[in-house]
Order: sequence, then C-alpha cells, then structure tokens
Amino acid sequence: MIPFFVAESGYCRGIVPNIERLADTVRAGGGLVSWVVPGSVQLHPALAEEFYGRDIAELFRTSGGSGPIAERIWSGLHRAPGDLLLEKFTYSAFFPGSCDLPRMLGARDIDTVIITGTLTNICCESSARDAFASGFRVIFVADAAAARRDCDHNAALHNIYRSFGDVRPTEEIVSLLQQQTADWLDDA
Repeated sequence: MIPFFVAESGYCRGIVPNIERLADTVRAGGGLVSWVVPGSVQLHPALAEEFYGRDIAELFRTSGGSGPIAERIWSGLHRAPGDLLLEKFTYSAFFPGSCDLPRMLGARDIDTVIITGTLTNICCESSARDAFASGFRVIFVADAAAARRDCDHNAALHNIYRSFGDVRPTEEIVSLLQQQTADWLDDA
C-alpha cells in the first residue's frame, strides 16, 4: 500500500478501511502486523531493464519511494508500535533473499499469514504463492486487496484459492480472529 498504486486508484483507496480494520483486530488479539514496501534495489536489475525497457524499469524500481519505511506507506494507514516495517526486493515478500519477513515470522513461531494490499495479481499473489511454498498457512483477504482491473483481481483470487490458500472477506476474518481471541482468553 504505497502511494504509487493507491493515489491513482479508487479500487486501491477503497480497501484502506478493510486493511485498517484487520490490522486493528490482529493487534487486539496479540498478533503481529507487518507493513512491507518495495525496496529500490532489485535482485535482477538487468533482467528488469531487458524486459520492461529502461524507463519503465526505473519507474518500477522507484515506485516504493525513498526515505523511512513508515513514511512510504499510504498515509491513510496507521502504523502502531510493535508493527514490523520492512522492504522487499522482489514482488514477493516471501521469495528467498527478498525480505526478512519469513525469518522474523519464524522467529516468533508464526505459521499463518493474512495477506492484503496492492496489487492483488502481482505482489500479493506472488507473496501468497511463496508463503505457501515456504510452509506458511495463507489467508488472502478478497476485499482488502486490489488490482487495477476487476478481472485481474478475480483471476488472482481464483489462483490463490485453487492452490495456495484460503480466500475470505474481511468480515469473516475479523469474526474468526475475534472468536479465536475470545476462546484464548476463556482458556487463560
């Protein structure tokens, strides 16, 4: 959820309240919220330039902005103390060597990830695939992810549901998280 995608897209701005609601619910239940933005270093810069051309490769390379990570996240999303702020250097936050997120989650014995953000069919789907391949349970939030077009969004949701994880709306996930927190408190 970086300005590069959100500023120009009503679809992307429309998911902000759902992401906020999920983040608040995860925090309230003692879970970890991670904000991941594109880094400006690419693992394969020559391939990107060869594929996209110099100008588009540079546009994508700089799409995540510069400066502190907290300032590169869409301003409508609130960060809280304890949230992780990370950069990734490929489309996926779970591709080996791309981001510290898998290691940090593993160190906390976290085995399930809830994926939201932009773009559904690029970074989010790539992260879902690689998270699943890395042994994480994947829950993908259908109405807290967005693409530039509905057909791209829906195709990615279909791919994820068929092979890589569960796909649910925000309301169901919030209810499940709240119930899990209530059950955990009853057992404590």
